[in-house]
Amino acid sequence: MENLLHNGILVILAFQNWGEWLLGPMKLFSFLGTEDFYILAIPVLYWSIDSALALRVGVIMLLSSSVNTIFKFAFQAPRPYWVTTDVKALSAESSFGVPSGHAQNAISIWGMVGSYFRNKWAWAVAIFFILGISLSRLYLAVHFPHDTVLGLLIGFFLLWAVNRAWNPVAAWTQKQSLGKQIFSALAGSLTLIFVSAFVAWIFRDWTMPTAWLQNAARAGGEAPHPFSLSGIISSAGTLFGLFAGLAWIDQYGGFKASGSSKERFLRYLVGLVGLIIIYIGLKVVFPSGENFIAFLFRYLRYSLLGFWVSGGAPFIFLKLNLTDSSK
Repeated sequence: MENLLHNGILVILAFQNWGEWLLGPMKLFSFLGTEDFYILAIPVLYWSIDSALALRVGVIMLLSSSVNTIFKFAFQAPRPYWVTTDVKALSAESSFGVPSGHAQNAISIWGMVGSYFRNKWAWAVAIFFILGISLSRLYLAVHFPHDTVLGLLIGFFLLWAVNRAWNPVAAWTQKQSLGKQIFSALAGSLTLIFVSAFVAWIFRDWTMPTAWLQNAARAGGEAPHPFSLSGIISSAGTLFGLFAGLAWIDQYGGFKASGSSKERFLRYLVGLVGLIIIYIGLKVVFPSGENFIAFLFRYLRYSLLGFWVSGGAPFIFLKLNLTDSSK
């Protein structure tokens, strides 16, 4: 293990020695793998461009984020800048390092885009972003090479599994009642949280080495909080809301991102207002922290966020005649 970490540090130093001119592009690539970016990008894709693609991207992103949390809890591996001060900490993270969530999400999401369009240009764009996002995490010293490789492998398997299961699951869902669809979505969502909490409980006596804490503190930024359940609750809650909204809007004929350029633009503006109210407004109102009440309100907030994207906003669009139903 020591050799693996040592060799990884050498690779990171080699990347950072290419010069500071890479800092801007690497931070941009890294931003393209963050929650903030996806919260802005997926709604515009769903409401104004291609709702079918957006649904696939949203589902695999949320599943990937949830699975990544479970693996991180199980491996308890450090970030490079936690291990040594030889590398420059150009970013900071509070979670464990293995596997890389950015790399895992990149191949899951952009691989889904490539497999959806199934042409060489889509795959070229997908590979460009997968490599760019993955390599950015090495340059910023927040991941070792093996973190990234494992993230890519898990993401690839998840991409294969979701694509293989998509049509059978969709066909089964269409035969179920609204109540059963929502119950199934809730059960799946809570299962992801339960598994994560159980893995965290198994390793409840684990303590972070003092050297890791000291090095992380020297680097500044967000302090390590590797067993936080906030991330999994956000992902699982959004996933539940997304499926619940999808099932609900189907009762009104469904939603399809068609229409004129004006209608597409107005849909995003109207939807964005609700998005801001839920994501930022409720964040100010609801309690925060790492306790049951805070987690409950966090789950509610992110469930409403997912519901708004797939159900609430499309319902408003239908009422404002900004779109036609898909049926």
